Formats: sequence, structure tokens, C-alpha cells
Amino acid sequence: MSAPSTSCRINVFWHDGMLNHDTGKGVFDTGMNPGFLEVLEKHPENSDRIRNIVSILSKGPISSYISWHSGSPATIHQLLSFHSQADKNGGNKEICCGTFLNPGSFNAALLAAGTTLSAMKYILDGYGELAYALVRPPGHHAQPTQADGYCFFNNAGLAVQLALDSGCKKVLVLDIDVHYGNGTAEGFYRSDKVLTVSLHMNHGSWGPSHPQNGTVDELGEGEGFGYNLNVPLPNGSGDEGYGYAMREVVIPAVEKFEPDMMVLVIGQDSSAFDPNGRQCLTMDGYREIGRMVRRLADKHCGSRLLIVQEGGYHVTYSAYCVHATLEGVLDLPHRLLSDPIAYYPEDETFAVKVIEAIKQFQMKNVPMLKDV
Repeated sequence: MSAPSTSCRINVFWHDGMLNHDTGKGVFDTGMNPGFLEVLEKHPENSDRIRNIVSILSKGPISSYISWHSGSPATIHQLLSFHSQADKNGGNKEICCGTFLNPGSFNAALLAAGTTLSAMKYILDGYGELAYALVRPPGHHAQPTQADGYCFFNNAGLAVQLALDSGCKKVLVLDIDVHYGNGTAEGFYRSDKVLTVSLHMNHGSWGPSHPQNGTVDELGEGEGFGYNLNVPLPNGSGDEGYGYAMREVVIPAVEKFEPDMMVLVIGQDSSAFDPNGRQCLTMDGYREIGRMVRRLADKHCGSRLLIVQEGGYHVTYSAYCVHATLEGVLDLPHRLLSDPIAYYPEDETFAVKVIEAIKQFQMKNVPMLKDV
């Protein structure tokens, strides 16, 4: 595959109204005040994490490669392309475990969904090839009828449906957030037009709002059987483990599927220093994943690639990892920004064994992959 030109730019879609979603304080993401702690921490999905991403892309070395665009809120009609109903009740309440709604949340969620749709439409209309929907609240856990895991509307799922409605024949969704992209998978679980691939921590179901386990045997149903590929990775898989999964599982599946549109769902909670994950990816790992995805987009999709922001809760390191991911997507010959945090030793031996077992399972059970 030929390397893409470094003169390409990434079109970042953003609106500061998304900062108005206030997730509060408490013990981690519970909202609970036990009464004996002097300092309560902010909910991990707070606006500071996104402020730093906006800042590093505006002021960091990559800024000369960035074009900024303003997003707009989604309409109820647009939401209904993926969701079966839209609930706009206000007030301060917990939707499900760790997922809080306040008076500013609904409008912020509409902006997140609409901004992602704007980014996809920008690509579909031919204005650019690369777009990044820098959005919050996140969306990949939101199922057609259920909010879940800090998510209200499925931003990526809405964008995928827009691509299909606009004439795309096959859409790939690659999700590298540390948690299973269960909502996106559920939305297209019975479709052979969307290949959903999720690399995530092996966390299983976490309650009624998240019944999916993210295990290898959740392959889709009906026409969609074999088009939902889960790669539950052991804790500490690191750069080498993720790289191996990309080379041995993801890339062969993409080559067989031959999408004409790609959506990369990114979460920096897979990083070595995230409070919500244990996967040990560094900036180098994110950079290499970005590079591999870009080359797949060049080969299959005319370089068309939408990137959608999800989790990532280390306020500083998440921003650095976004910077590295976009460096990779641009396929720059040299890194623009060095890793600010000390080297984290890793051993990929166990991860490789697990990935090989997943690969063999998929080759045996997924018709599309039997001759890979």
C-alpha cells in the first residue's frame, strides 16, 4: 500500500456547547459522597478531558494539519435513524450506573450526535477525506433503546446509518476504546452491510443496561452473522499486543470485507495511565494503529475515514494519545510530539496467545474468514 501524502489535513468537528454536560463529583463515577472524604473527585467523563484535547490540537505541533469546523445539534428525526425513541426529560438524575443527566446534558448530547453527523456528511459530500468528531458525551454504549456507560445517543452508529442511507454499500466500524462498543454492535447486529470490530478489555456485562458480554461468540445474528467481531484482550496487552491484534485479526477481516467507508472509534482509556482501563497502550501504540487504519482507508475507501471520540479519562495523557493517533492517521514520517510519561515495560507473550486463539475461533466460525 502506498503511503498517503503528508499534505492531508484532518477536519475536526467541535462545538463548545458539549462542555455543558456536567457529570458532577463523587467517588469515581458513582456520584456518591460517603461523608468522610475531604476532596471528591470529578466524574471521569468530565469536560476537562475534552478541553485538553481541544487545546493540544489547537496549540500543539499538529495544529498546522488541523482545520476546525463547528458542529450543530441533531434533530429528533435524525436520532430516529438509529434509536427507536428520543427521551428529552431533564432534571438531575442517574440514567443507569455512572451515567448522569442534568439540565445541560440533553442539548450537549444532541450536539455530540449532530456534530458527528456533520463530520460524516462533510466526507460524504466530498469536501474532505479525513474528519474527526471531537464529541462528548460519548456514544458507543448507547443502544437503540437504552442509554448506557456515560452514553445517551450513539454518535458513531448514527454516522454509519447516514453513510448507508447516502449510498455506501459496506461500512467498517473499528472500535479501540477499552470497553466493548456494545451499542454500535447492537444497532447493526443483524446487518451484513456493517462490519463491527471491537478491541476491548475483557470486562463482560456490567448490568441490565449493558447485557452484552463482548465475547468472541457474539458474532451477530441472521444476515449479520459473522459481521460482529469481538477481540477481548487480556489486561496489559500493550502496544505489541494491540499491534498483533491489528495485523492478525483486524486487517485480514477488513481485506475480506472490502468496505467503502471506515469509522474509527477511539478511546484513550486503553492507555497505560487511564483510571478506567488496564491495557497499557502508549502514544506509540496509538500512533501505529492510526497509521494502519489510514492505509486501510487509502486502499479500500478512497482515503475516506471518520474518527469518532469516545472515552479516555486521564486528563493529560488522553490528549497526548489523541495527538499521536492523528499523527498516525496523517502517516507523518516523524513523530511530532514525544511521550511525556516514562516508558512502561510490557510483555506481549500472553496477549499473543489469546489473540491467536481468537483468530482460530473466528477462522473456524465466521464464513467470511474461513479461507484467510
